[in-house]
Amino acid sequence: MIDKLSWITAYPEIVLMVMACAIALIDLGVKTPLRGLTYALTMLTLAVVAWMQCDLALSGETYYGFGNMVVSDAMGNWLKFFATIAVMVTMVYGRPYAASRDMLRGGEFFTLGIFSLLGMFVMISGNNFLVIYLGLELLTLSSYALVALRRDHAAATEAAMKYFVLGAMASGFLLYGMSMMYGATGSLDINAVFKAIASGQLRHQVLVFGLVFIVAGLAFKLGAVPFHMWIPDVYQGAPTAVTLMVGGAPKLAAFAVVMRLLVEGMLPLAFDWQQMVMVLAIASLFVGNLAAIAQTNVKRMLAFSTISQIGFVLLGVMSGVVNGNALPFAANAYSSAMFYVISYVLTTLASFGVIMLLAREGFESEEISDFAGLNTRSPLYAGVMAVCLLSLAGIPPMVGFYAKLAVLQALIASGQSIYLGLAIFAVLMSLIGAFYYLRLIKVMYFDAPITVSSVVAPLDVRVVLCANGALVLILGLLPSSLMALCGNAIRQMLGT
Repeated sequence: MIDKLSWITAYPEIVLMVMACAIALIDLGVKTPLRGLTYALTMLTLAVVAWMQCDLALSGETYYGFGNMVVSDAMGNWLKFFATIAVMVTMVYGRPYAASRDMLRGGEFFTLGIFSLLGMFVMISGNNFLVIYLGLELLTLSSYALVALRRDHAAATEAAMKYFVLGAMASGFLLYGMSMMYGATGSLDINAVFKAIASGQLRHQVLVFGLVFIVAGLAFKLGAVPFHMWIPDVYQGAPTAVTLMVGGAPKLAAFAVVMRLLVEGMLPLAFDWQQMVMVLAIASLFVGNLAAIAQTNVKRMLAFSTISQIGFVLLGVMSGVVNGNALPFAANAYSSAMFYVISYVLTTLASFGVIMLLAREGFESEEISDFAGLNTRSPLYAGVMAVCLLSLAGIPPMVGFYAKLAVLQALIASGQSIYLGLAIFAVLMSLIGAFYYLRLIKVMYFDAPITVSSVVAPLDVRVVLCANGALVLILGLLPSSLMALCGNAIRQMLGT
C-alpha cells in the first residue's frame, strides 16, 4: 500500500503523465493544421503543473516517498517549476515554426514535449540511482524522437542518429558507474550511498573508478568538453523548435542530477570529483569560446556558447568544498551555479525565439549574414536579441553579468590560489567570448539588410518574447530575489 506521503511527492508527475496520455488520445480527433485543441490542453496542463510545483516549493517542506526513492524538496521543486515554464515558452515559440514545416501533422511535438518534461521531473526527483536513470532514459528517448520529427529532412535525421549513438554510449557510462557504486556500497539509495562512503570502510579505488564513469556520463548530458561532440551537430541539424526543447529545460534537469549524485550522494569523494570537474570546466571554457569564433551559423555558434556557459556552471559546482570542508562555502557556491543555469536557460529561450521568428517557410534564418540589418526591419526583435547576446557575454546590467559575478565570487571566497587562478582564466575566456556575441550585434545594427520584408509574428509569440527579453534585463538589475530563492533552496537541500 502506497502511503499518503508518497502521493504528495509525486502528484505533479502523476498529473503530467495522465494528461500526456489523454492529450495523445484527444489529438487523434484534431484536424486543424495548428492543432489548436492539443496546444490549448498542453499549455493548460503545464500551467497547472507549474502552479503545483511552485506551491510545493513555497511550502519549504522536504518529503521522501516510494521507499525513499523519490524526494520532493525546494531545490527540486523550483527546478521543475522553471523547467515547466521553459517548456511552455518553447511551445509558444515553436508552434508557428513547426506548423510551417509540416511538423504538426500529428500532436507528437506536444506529447513528446510533455513526456520529455516528465523525464526531467523524474530525474530531478530521483533519490535512487535507478529512478534517476529511468528519468534520464525517458528524457533522451523523447528527445531522439523530437530531433527526428522532421522525417523528410536529411540534416534532422543525421542529427538524430548522432544524438542517439552518442547518447546511448553516455547512458552506458552513467549506468556502469552507478553499478560500480552499487557494488561498492551495496545500495542504490543516494542517502545510503553517502553514509557508506562517509564511513571510510570502503575501498577508495573502487569508488573512484565508478566515479569516473558517473562524471563522464553527467558531462555528456551537460555538454562539457570532451563529451561535447553531439551539441553543435544536434543544435544545427535539428529543427530550431526542437533545438530549444533539447538545449533549454533539460539543462536544469542535468544540473539537478549533478547535485543529487555528486553533492547529496558523493560529497565525501569531493576531493576526487572536484579535480575531474575542474578539468571539464577549463576545457569547456577554452574550447567553447575559441570554437564559437570560427562559426558562421548562429545555431552552431550558440551551441559552442552553451559549452562555454556550462564551464561556468561547473566552476560553481566545484568550488563548494575547500580542503574537505563544505560548511562555509557549499551553499554560496551551489546557489551561484543554480542561479547561473536558470539565467542561462532564460536567455537561451529568447535568443532561439528570435531565430525561429526570423525563419520563413522554406528558409531557415540561421546564418549570421541572415541577421544583417535586423534593426532596420524590426527594432524590437533586434533589441531582444541584443539583450540576450549581451547577457550571454556577461555584460552589465544583464542577468548574465550577475550570474558570472556570483560564480566568480564563489571561487574567490574560497581563498585558494588555484581557485583565484581559475577565476582569472574564466574572465579571460569571457573576454574572448564577447567577440562573437558583439559581432552578431554589429551585423544586426550596422550591416545593410538583405531583405526589406518586415518580421511578422503571432500575438502570443510577441508578448512572450518581449516578456522573456524584459526578464533578462530586469533580473540583471534586481537579481536579489532569484538569488535568495536559489540560496534558500540549496541550504534546505544541504540540511537534509
